[in-house]
Amino acid sequence: MNEVAPFLGAIAGGMFPALAWLWFWQREDAPHPEPRKLIALAFFAGMVTVAIVIPIQKLAATFLISQTAIFIAWSAIEEVMKYFAARITVLWRRDDDEPIDPVIYMVTVALGFAALENTLFLLSPLSGETFVQTILTGNLRFVGATLLHVLSSAVIGVALALSFYKPKRVKRLYALMGVILAVALHSLFNLLILNTAEEHILRTFGLVWLGLVVLLAVLEYVKRIHPMIKRKFARL
Repeated sequence: MNEVAPFLGAIAGGMFPALAWLWFWQREDAPHPEPRKLIALAFFAGMVTVAIVIPIQKLAATFLISQTAIFIAWSAIEEVMKYFAARITVLWRRDDDEPIDPVIYMVTVALGFAALENTLFLLSPLSGETFVQTILTGNLRFVGATLLHVLSSAVIGVALALSFYKPKRVKRLYALMGVILAVALHSLFNLLILNTAEEHILRTFGLVWLGLVVLLAVLEYVKRIHPMIKRKFARL
């Protein structure tokens, strides 16, 4: 039992928080929920992306000297690959039919990514000598890394939402800007973690929470985005 407990703790610390956040974000799309099979597919795609990202990050690190450059490169790789995972699996489907949908799908991919990433983090080197220590470490990941993935991927989703009814050329531009901003946010957080004393680390996590509050406010605007033809009929 003593050998199994850390393993179970890693799964609990990695998966359960991500699933809890997934439940929360699903409520944001409660009036017109996405098909469960697509949500499951997006979550699984995020998990698979971890296996693709890790070797790419290791390869990139061999060409970079400074830790700052490595952190920025890793952030860029993660955000680009999460976007590609969503684009390949769910964003092209007919069910992606209203502006809030790309936000939900991007967040779901991010949570799948965070779930497996956190599980691997807790498994190696089991992040503590006891089950309790593993769960405590998982809570820190829950507060920080999971929310960071949600926030950065949601930024891409919001960019897609704002361009939802625009021409394809404009959509591509918005998507590019969304990815760039997501990479910038992810890199900034990582650099803050790198340069912040351990006793002040919760302040950095607080910035992520602040970003989440701003994101929720932006989502209220996204929910009111409608095609121009509907607006014209509403005025008649």
